[in-house]
Amino acid sequence: MTSPPVDVVELTRQLVRFDTTNPPGNEAACMKYLAGLLTDAGLDCQLLGSHPDRPNLLARLPGRDSAPPLLWHGHLDVVPVAGQRWSRPPFAAELADGCVWGRGTVDMKGGVAMMAGALLRMAAAGERPAGTVLLALLSDEEAGSYTGAHYLVREHPQLFDGVRYAIGEDGGASIGLGGGRRLHPIVVAEKRACWLRITLRGPGGHASRVASDANPVRQLNRLLTAVAGGGLGVQPTTAVRRMLAELGAAAAPATAAIYQALAADPADLELLAGLPERDGRYLRSVLQHSVNATVIRAGNHTNVLPTEVTVELDGRLLPGAGSAEFVAALRALVPDELEVEVLVEGEPLPEPEFGPMYELLADVLRRADPDGIPVPMIMSASTDSRLFPQLGISCYGWLPMLFCDDVNYRDLMHSADERIPVEALRFGESCFYDLVRRYG
Repeated sequence: MTSPPVDVVELTRQLVRFDTTNPPGNEAACMKYLAGLLTDAGLDCQLLGSHPDRPNLLARLPGRDSAPPLLWHGHLDVVPVAGQRWSRPPFAAELADGCVWGRGTVDMKGGVAMMAGALLRMAAAGERPAGTVLLALLSDEEAGSYTGAHYLVREHPQLFDGVRYAIGEDGGASIGLGGGRRLHPIVVAEKRACWLRITLRGPGGHASRVASDANPVRQLNRLLTAVAGGGLGVQPTTAVRRMLAELGAAAAPATAAIYQALAADPADLELLAGLPERDGRYLRSVLQHSVNATVIRAGNHTNVLPTEVTVELDGRLLPGAGSAEFVAALRALVPDELEVEVLVEGEPLPEPEFGPMYELLADVLRRADPDGIPVPMIMSASTDSRLFPQLGISCYGWLPMLFCDDVNYRDLMHSADERIPVEALRFGESCFYDLVRRYG
């Protein structure tokens, strides 16, 4: 006899109470709790990992084999709360003001609860999906995925044989951009990391005299000026063009006109002045390779001009680009000779796929929220979805949620007083349940 489904709100609260702050992670207790629930419901569960304190959980709900296996994935580690001022204890999972409060409610224990809750609900009803659903609950996403998705893709690729599509974070509702219309983003592409260390060298000397134009500090000024806008020049991709076109059709009239003009001329970034500042910054981030200077190291004496300066840059690449293209674009903007070391280069990502799975995800959202509008979205950062394409899997970010129209749930991620509405959790679980029933 199968177990009754677990309430998604209470499941979220239980998961938040496990302190899985990364570092160090220590996801094992939380993984084992979920493994127990899913095993009792009849799912086949495996705990796999490179370290006993940091396993990954793979749970299978067997299907009818009339469609390929479908992967759902989420992570259980969370970012630290140190240095933040919370009005409620971050791991108490208090229920107040219609929300569950706590670290990880949005990123992404609430999403994990939606996925697990939908599968528990299906198992309790004795239903079998068209294709087996593989739920991969992962460690270490917040710190590089090395003991999580990296480990599984590298050491156990056979576990994902036959999987055609994967569903993970981000996505959701209330992202702004709609000018009053509620949008449900479906993530179809992510930017990949390209972290650089730039070394600038030149003559030093006594700081009481005007520095040589070749001094590294002067070079630093020119470099920082070149990247002050946050990007390396507009390069609209296919995914961004489609996103702008659909925003132009979906947004409120005044906002839609801006998107339509931007779709016609993506290089005209002055159009973004007509949008809220947050929305403009997001679009600037996905219209170009973005770059920010984050770490600067120079001299150690106030009255000595340094002969060497290092600058670390956090670059994010548009789909299809690599570090060589990024460095070339950077060199084209800076007149000085740059000594460049690539610190991190993310995994290459394929072009986004708009096809049957995208249309199914959009239709599930339309049915669940007739007043909402699904739109494609490009993430300015990356998730575990950057790793599964190595196995030939097409990935989508899709965590359906309902938030108040004046709340952008991305503002709550990694911040103090992270919280998720009860209504958002129930909406999301219902969407995942509808998805698994209609898949195939």
